[in-house]
Amino acid sequence: MINKKIIYYTLENGDSPFEDWLKKLDNLSRAIVVRFVQRVATGGAKKSIKALKDGIFEIKITHGPGYRVYFAEDGDEIIILLVGGDKKTQSRDIDKAKEYWRNYGK
Repeated sequence: MINKKIIYYTLENGDSPFEDWLKKLDNLSRAIVVRFVQRVATGGAKKSIKALKDGIFEIKITHGPGYRVYFAEDGDEIIILLVGGDKKTQSRDIDKAKEYWRNYGK
């Protein structure tokens, strides 16, 4: 069974865009998003994952306004959660995820 480590991308000031977004969700939505991320980390929810450009992946969650979670992988062990959003903010969120991924590890 796959069990990848999950980490949250953090900015230089220590803020985590994904965690900040997650905290704003209601309890049910937060639980659903967390469950999807955990399923991805253990090799599940493959139908909900879409590979985007530049090493970014999107988890599509059919709850609420159509939540999206953007992540990248660092080797075979770590999923870096970059940003979360919904269908309305998708384009902007993808651009942010790409920016964060480019800056990761610098």
